[in-house]
Amino acid sequence: MISRFPVLCLLVGVLGFSGCASYRLGTDAKLAFTTLYVAPVANKTLLPQAQAIVSTQLRERLGRDGRVTLVNSPAEADATLTVVIRDYHRDVRAVREDDTGLARKFALILGTDCTLHDNRANRDLFTHRSVVATRDAYTDSGQLQSEYQTLPLLAESLADKVSHAVLDVW
Repeated sequence: MISRFPVLCLLVGVLGFSGCASYRLGTDAKLAFTTLYVAPVANKTLLPQAQAIVSTQLRERLGRDGRVTLVNSPAEADATLTVVIRDYHRDVRAVREDDTGLARKFALILGTDCTLHDNRANRDLFTHRSVVATRDAYTDSGQLQSEYQTLPLLAESLADKVSHAVLDVW
């Protein structure tokens, strides 16, 4: 005589996993473009090194995604991404224990305006979309050194947010 419990467990397992057989990660939605030109990032702040770091991080992040191919000129591209760094500032998050007039931790904020232009239809897919990234910087080793070390992480966070804005199907 066969025990009912193992048969019942096997039946539940087979039925449970058969529902997942056709599951696919992501959506079937297609992007409006397959090639993308990333224009050199413009910088309207007093943070001169931000332009190169943000450009590099942005191209790396978009290049890792398999849905688009980055090209070297707008003539070759289906769409063009333009990013303008418009804001860089710091907010005090924590003060030092021994001197409350000095900050121990800052929130570094980098703000951009992004425009995605469809070159084929000659229309903007979005215009001046604000994308902001924030990272904390501790001033234990000095404020300048701390900001300098945090900037690549801030640019990476910003690039991730911009890539989501560009590659998420709206």
